[in-house]
Amino acid sequence: MVWLVAFSSALAVLETEPTVENLAPRAFARLEWAIAILFMAEYLIRLWAEGENPKFRGARGRLRYALTPAAIIDLLSFLPSLVVPFLPGTSNFMLLRIFRLIRILRLARLGRFSAAMRHLAEAVSSRREELLLSLMLACFVLVFSAAAMYLLEGDSDPRTFGSIPRAMWWSVCTLTTVGYGDAYPHTVLGKICGGLTSIAGIGLIAMPTGILAAAFSDAFQRSRRLRESETGRAERQRQVEDTRFPFAD
Repeated sequence: MVWLVAFSSALAVLETEPTVENLAPRAFARLEWAIAILFMAEYLIRLWAEGENPKFRGARGRLRYALTPAAIIDLLSFLPSLVVPFLPGTSNFMLLRIFRLIRILRLARLGRFSAAMRHLAEAVSSRREELLLSLMLACFVLVFSAAAMYLLEGDSDPRTFGSIPRAMWWSVCTLTTVGYGDAYPHTVLGKICGGLTSIAGIGLIAMPTGILAAAFSDAFQRSRRLRESETGRAERQRQVEDTRFPFAD
């Protein structure tokens, strides 16, 4: 399923290039149809198998599972491919393009096959308060730097810094260290403010990075300790059984 998700996502990306799609349009359509059928079969099997889980037992339980985010992503991974062929190509061109792009959501299905993704979700959840604090701090610095540039550069460059919302574009580019160069300060005080904003941006980017790195490492350590404890428990159980039944072999 992992290889199928990767292949189908690459196919959906290549199909957006007309020169590639025109080489073999029927082959692309048949491959997409076959992949959609495989995803639909896997979705139905998963929906049926979830009935063994006491949480989703029965018809209502399966319906409750079908409304979970993971199941909705699974449904969207094949439903557009089955609907698109029946849409008129001219009147629903934008809808057709949207449905084609929805197929890239199949990449989100890789999360259920990866233990690292589960560790990442656990890390984000365990550090949500620290991440929220860093987000609030970033928003404060963003608004403050935009307001400062509006006061310092508003008169000399009203097109770029004539208002706080206009100056926010410069603040976003500077804090994220992107620096497109389309907006920059002209006065001495504005350049000083820009330098301080750039330095603050480095710290704001490093803050959530450090938080996530530490949380990610803790999640992996907990998982490793759990596996080691389970392995040790199984080994001790085997030794006890060998002691009780020394001639079992």
